[in-house]
Amino acid sequence: MTRTETTRDPRTWTVGQSLPPRTIGPITQTDIVRFAGAGGDFNPLHHDEPYARAAGLPGVISMGQMQAGMLAAWVADLALVEHLLRYSVRFASPLAIGETLVLQGTVESVEEGIAEIALAANAGDRIVVSGTARVRTAAP
Repeated sequence: MTRTETTRDPRTWTVGQSLPPRTIGPITQTDIVRFAGAGGDFNPLHHDEPYARAAGLPGVISMGQMQAGMLAAWVADLALVEHLLRYSVRFASPLAIGETLVLQGTVESVEEGIAEIALAANAGDRIVVSGTARVRTAAP
């Protein structure tokens, strides 16, 4: 049996292009517990309200990897996962139960078939996760 591999052509990206935003939420305790179960992160900051408050937080917070994963899935959907070459994030602010995330991105540069995209996951006017992605681009 011969396997034929096919790859979708890369998308065309232009400098200054805004990616279509994605809204997720509001985030629930169930979202956080499901992610904790999948990833094995049972830090009490993510499920124990009194513990989180004693640590100086306003309540339970989501783990940063949850938002980073949402941002990664979104950019991989838009760029087509096989053309995602690099992805990095910086955790900027905690995300609380009841908050809604808005995922956004802007193409910062396009050179030699590679686009650099600035990414952000925002809750209101606050950046929760910022990042960058490097993706293949088709010739314009």
